[in-house]
Amino acid sequence: MAINILDSLPPDYADGQFLGRAESPAGPSVLSIRRGVLFDITENAASMSGAIQRRQFDGGLELGPAENGLPDGWTLLSPIDLQCIKASGVTFALSAIERVIEERARGDAAKAAEIRAQLEEKVGSGIRSVVPGSNEAVQLKAALIEEGMWSQYLEVAIGPDAEIFSKSPVLSSVGHGAQIGVRSDSSWNNPEPEVVLVCDSKGEVIGATLGNDVNLRDFEGRSALLLSKAKDNTASCSIGPFIRLFDDGFTIDDVRSASVELSIEGPEGYRLEGKNDMAQISRDPLDLVEQCLSEHHYPDGFVLFCGTLFAPTQDRDKPGAGFTHKVGDEVTISSRRIGTLRNNVTLSCDAPAWQMGIAAFVRNLAERGIIDKI
Repeated sequence: MAINILDSLPPDYADGQFLGRAESPAGPSVLSIRRGVLFDITENAASMSGAIQRRQFDGGLELGPAENGLPDGWTLLSPIDLQCIKASGVTFALSAIERVIEERARGDAAKAAEIRAQLEEKVGSGIRSVVPGSNEAVQLKAALIEEGMWSQYLEVAIGPDAEIFSKSPVLSSVGHGAQIGVRSDSSWNNPEPEVVLVCDSKGEVIGATLGNDVNLRDFEGRSALLLSKAKDNTASCSIGPFIRLFDDGFTIDDVRSASVELSIEGPEGYRLEGKNDMAQISRDPLDLVEQCLSEHHYPDGFVLFCGTLFAPTQDRDKPGAGFTHKVGDEVTISSRRIGTLRNNVTLSCDAPAWQMGIAAFVRNLAERGIIDKI
């Protein structure tokens, strides 16, 4: 049976242009959706990175109306391949406060509630009212240090330098419909619904998609030096469903004003809803891209998670314990102009093993005779 991708596309998909990837019987294939019609453009652009670098979005084999879904035997993949996967953190005031809570609670969810009220009262209004890196931010920092309220997380929230980190290895992200993983030894974790900017090697943003920057709050809360263990685990990075390319009808301003909605449906009937309002971001998305580039170069391009406003505090099992994932949770992230990304939660140790790394990817293209199109 053909895979239904229509429910992953935005209502106005026929008016936009989208890029994606799917696992076909032959191997990874690059897809284009134009005027509501699905095309396989792999013979012209064998990698998503190459398609973006060369702006090779047209042509290809017509697969039929997008509403008919993928051909039999095809599975939707993350819409990126050779791009580096970068992420920015603490880009919203609420996320800054929650990171400080994690730090002060030392990863103990039970202590979080009592710390939250105190921090919101003393810190919340301040970091909401200043521009990061401004003179006012410097003055606020001095005042908070004097009160003993300073934190490394507030440094990246209101200081001149944003937090930019490597989220996941090349080719390791999962796509719409795949399982996402949390470590089996984590007891406090959550999804992070985000807009993901897609950039070429020069840092030009060519479009946007959605992402789930799955996070282990207990790990990062114990020590910021555990960030890699908190962020980079098997199936802990979900991106998709498709990249919506910028054009006259969809621009960076649509990203700046995007509302990213999240819902979690638990196997026991639990439901949680949240929203990530990009209009409340502390740093402009293009500033985050510039800081990601810095003195670096990404020859195959990169994608950048923009951070999230959403930090679930709703209790799940017992009062004061807050939220954490359970195996079987269905996580849905959606934005009206970008689409819907849906995944089910499992343990990272139980998630399908990541098999197609860079070497396997290149070998596959060579066997298909399209390595010169990469």
